[in-house]
Amino acid sequence: MARVADNRDQRSSRPPPSDNSLTRKLSHFAPLSGSDHQVLDRLAAQEERFPANLDISVDGMVPRSVFLLKEGMAMRYRNMPDGGRQIMTFLIPGDLCDMHVFLLKEMDHSIGTITPVRVAPISRENIVELFGHHPRISAALWWSALQEEAILRERIISLGRRDARGRLAYLLCELLWRHAAVGLTDGEVFRLPLTQTELGDTLGLTPVHVNRVLREFRERRLITLEQRTLSLLDVGTLQAIAGLNKDYLHFGGAPADIARYFDRLEKERAAR
Repeated sequence: MARVADNRDQRSSRPPPSDNSLTRKLSHFAPLSGSDHQVLDRLAAQEERFPANLDISVDGMVPRSVFLLKEGMAMRYRNMPDGGRQIMTFLIPGDLCDMHVFLLKEMDHSIGTITPVRVAPISRENIVELFGHHPRISAALWWSALQEEAILRERIISLGRRDARGRLAYLLCELLWRHAAVGLTDGEVFRLPLTQTELGDTLGLTPVHVNRVLREFRERRLITLEQRTLSLLDVGTLQAIAGLNKDYLHFGGAPADIARYFDRLEKERAAR
């Protein structure tokens, strides 16, 4: 009985869900306290706005800060000498662009907006302070970085081993799961402001090929896509086509023993 009471106390002490997309994302990776929420809210307080189709950072430039995407959609990409473009990943609210960029002398890729965006610039000093003084946030950020690596690994698998149908099914499922994690879906419906060219530049397909696969998915009643709103009507079939589930996104977070370790660090720090 005592153990049940303790668990209830822990649940009741957890802060309510946050409106901060970064806090919502990191809460999947580590149990954040009320003070952690306050720290993350302060980080997101400043704001800069950029219009659609604009580079925030350009390959070769010296990065000035980390950016937290608060609203809209952006992308990481590289332009190729032959005029082509490879989009590595899409950035949605709650994503950092990116946490380790201040370690670089110059950018090795570009970050561009797809829609108008709102971002919060976060200084190098604030990032270092997070890792030095907020163990649970540190654990969540590390786990978030592991998720980013997993997303890129899955992209390699997709480009190397999936056919066009599998590539598109995989990407649509991933975008659904990532939007859902920060509260930006209504069931299996979310905003998707991407052109067929942008989808093709991500998946190594021509816009014509993307159009053909989208049409097939519509005809099979797997999706609807109207006025930049995507509805996944049969997620299970799309997963089967792609050959994956969302486990690779690691939304379960760090193992319990790791979480307890960071809790212990925080208590020791508070006791000093």
